[in-house]
Amino acid sequence: MRKPIIAGNWKMNKSYSEAMTFTREVNQKIPSEDVMDTVICAPAIFLKGMEERAEDTPLQMGAQTMHFENSGAFTGEISPKSLADIGISFVIIGHSERREMFNETDETVNKKMHAAFREDLTPIMCCGETLNQKEEGFTEKVVSEQVTKGFNGLSKEQAKRAIVAYEPIWAIGTGRTSSPEDANKTCGLIRQVIEQLYDNETAQSVRIQYGGSVKPENISSLMEKEHIDGALVGGASLQADSFLAIIEGAKV
Repeated sequence: MRKPIIAGNWKMNKSYSEAMTFTREVNQKIPSEDVMDTVICAPAIFLKGMEERAEDTPLQMGAQTMHFENSGAFTGEISPKSLADIGISFVIIGHSERREMFNETDETVNKKMHAAFREDLTPIMCCGETLNQKEEGFTEKVVSEQVTKGFNGLSKEQAKRAIVAYEPIWAIGTGRTSSPEDANKTCGLIRQVIEQLYDNETAQSVRIQYGGSVKPENISSLMEKEHIDGALVGGASLQADSFLAIIEGAKV
C-alpha cells in the first residue's frame, strides 16, 4: 500500500510571522510520517524558519520551484543544493503557473527532476490539461506527454521515489473540481504511462496526487479511489483548520 501524501502549496501568500504561527498551530496535530507524509510548500524565504520550527515533528517542508543548476548567473533563482542544505525534503516542479507565466517547458521540468534527485530532494512533478484541451479530448495526450518527457532519463529507483501531481488547470483556484471518477481515471493513465516507461512494480510504487480545488468536503471521496494517493492543496492549505481537516479526511 502506498503511503498517502498531503502537500500544501501556499503560492505567494502569507507573511513570515503568519507562516510561523501556522507552523506552530499544525505541527503537533499531524500524523506520524509512518502514516502519512504531510508537507507545506511555502515561499522560499519562509522555509528555513519553518523547518527549524517544525524540527522533531512530522511536518515536512517543500519548495515551490528551483533551478536545475546548483549555482551560476541566475539572478533570483533558487539553488537545489541550497534547499537540501537547509533540510528541505520536497520540491514542486512544473506547476502550471510556472509553465504558463514563467515559460517552463517539459525539457526544463526534466532537468529539474534530475537536479532534485542529485540533491536527494523528492520532486512533486505537476501535469494537467487546460479547459480547451479537455473539451477537445486531448487530456490523455497532454498528460501522457508531460509525464513521459518529465521522467526522461530517470532510473527505475528514481522514478519510484518521484511524486506526480495531476492538476487539471481548469480546476485550479476556480472552485471546480474534477469528479473523483474522472480524477482517478487520469491518475490511472499516469500510472499506465509509468508502467510503459518502466514496469508494473515501478508504476505501483509511484505516488500520484490530485490537485485542483481540493477541500475538506471532497478529500475523502478522492482518497477512496484506487490511483489517488494524496492531494496537492492550494487555498485550503492556507488556514490551519482547513488543512488539518483535509489531513483528517485523507485517512481512509
